[in-house]
Amino acid sequence: MSFGLSFDKLLIIGLIAVFLLGPERLPYYASQLARLVRSLRDMANGAKDRMRDEMGPDFDDIDWKKLDPRQYDPRRIIRDALLDDDDDTPPVKVRPPRSTAYAERQAALAEGKSELATGEKAPFDSEAT
Repeated sequence: MSFGLSFDKLLIIGLIAVFLLGPERLPYYASQLARLVRSLRDMANGAKDRMRDEMGPDFDDIDWKKLDPRQYDPRRIIRDALLDDDDDTPPVKVRPPRSTAYAERQAALAEGKSELATGEKAPFDSEAT
């Protein structure tokens, strides 16, 4: 895995390391870097072996490219979902539930009662605020 580093970039990094570390300390730090890379590779291989042991023969059947999250483009997924016309049923409109005070006020308005009686509180829809 090159992490997008070309030979030119690696050469520039090497030259900067020579200037910063000096020729005396460079071999020591290069060996430390090699040891770190080796230990990271061993940890990755150990995790892969442990997964193979736990999953059994199913581990080799998995298509790992299908599980790569970089392949999923949210814009494409949404576009495909919106353009998917497999279902011929019309969409169902769902109304949010109304409070009982609101429903009572609407019923009163339907009956022609438009004014509040003396002492009657105005309806308060707690779900609307």
